[in-house]
Amino acid sequence: MREIVLDTETTGTEHLKGDRIIEIGCVELLNHIPTGKTYHAYVNPEYPVHPGAFAVHGLSNEFLADKPVFADVAARFLEFIADARLVIHNAAFDVNFLNAEFARTGHQPIVLNDVVDTLALARRKHPGASNSLDALCTRYGIDNSRRTKHGALLDSEILAEVYIELIGGKQTGLDLSVQSFAKSSITVKTGASAPREVRTRPMLSRLTDAEREAHQAFVQGLGPNALWLTYLGEEKTPS
Repeated sequence: MREIVLDTETTGTEHLKGDRIIEIGCVELLNHIPTGKTYHAYVNPEYPVHPGAFAVHGLSNEFLADKPVFADVAARFLEFIADARLVIHNAAFDVNFLNAEFARTGHQPIVLNDVVDTLALARRKHPGASNSLDALCTRYGIDNSRRTKHGALLDSEILAEVYIELIGGKQTGLDLSVQSFAKSSITVKTGASAPREVRTRPMLSRLTDAEREAHQAFVQGLGPNALWLTYLGEEKTPS
């Protein structure tokens, strides 16, 4: 499965009021493993960068003045993300900005429901906790010391690591092929009825004699119809 972890930087936060994209960064994953392929572009927004946004990403109007406009990078960008599932933190923000740009260039919009929102994933997994990218890096022990300013490509690289942790950690990249299963003693079936591996030798009990006697005394106190007697292999006394 091919996925693209994506981030953007913008002139501000209000795409409906004219704010534009100024940077795009993408990281390619295959079966949740980074391939090393990336896409990165700075974009001349033809719109002033808000001072508050500049404080976050440090991309000035002067720096962006000689960069290509979005229409000139759209084709290469769309080629890179083609046929891939997008993975974005706070997806609605980036998708709204991208779709506003696509509306200007005449390209088809991105369908938000087809995008994996890592912020939504994090909120489900860690309800009530801070789920910003920096907070998730701290939670999962991911080095984000290079992130002195927001940058689309760097943030995409960091988000790729966070995403892998959110969906189960590094083990998701292991080779779980048919050949691997064929070498094991476990029978694999699809659906909920997959059988479990049968132990060839029962596990040894870790109960002490004192714990066992205390439990038996507890069960005896429940009376002759206690369900525990069934588990112990004893017949219940008819009432």
